[in-house]
Amino acid sequence: MELNFAVLVNGFVCKNANMVSADDFLFRGLDNPRNANNMLGSVVTPVNVMQLAGLNTLGISMARIDFAPYGLNPPHTHPRATEILVVLEGSLYVGFITTGNQLFYKTLEKGDVFVFPKALVHFQQNVGKGNAVALAALSSQNPGTQQIARSLFGATGPVDPSVLAKAFDIDSNLVKLLQAKFAASG
Repeated sequence: MELNFAVLVNGFVCKNANMVSADDFLFRGLDNPRNANNMLGSVVTPVNVMQLAGLNTLGISMARIDFAPYGLNPPHTHPRATEILVVLEGSLYVGFITTGNQLFYKTLEKGDVFVFPKALVHFQQNVGKGNAVALAALSSQNPGTQQIARSLFGATGPVDPSVLAKAFDIDSNLVKLLQAKFAASG
């Protein structure tokens, strides 16, 4: 008698080996530029276990990041991964902040590589007049991403304005304005 139930590994379905095909290990189109015409001027195309089932249990993933001129991939963290970034086109100002609040930064050109240690706040900004493209590799099949501003000011709840006003030493009306802006941008 054959039992029909899903086996989960790391929270994702692990297929029966007899049902696996080459398509489970294929993602197409990472070479296609994405439209970065948005508020931040950047767009990330992830290739993690959510898009590519064959990554389950392998501990790796990647992403393409397209930047409009002066576009920003805002301060964020990957709680489960270290990131290594290579610039394919353009110039990027990149950096991360240590837990001791020290900023490490560089301006990268085509072919340059920079590492962002696991879970540290980091960012990338296009400093050129043309588009920029980077490719990131991450040390997790599901690295997670938490944008700092969106998390604080766009949280579903929301965070009590008095908490953020005190934390940032700003007026609570400004906090409410920022919360409204992040709520409106989805």
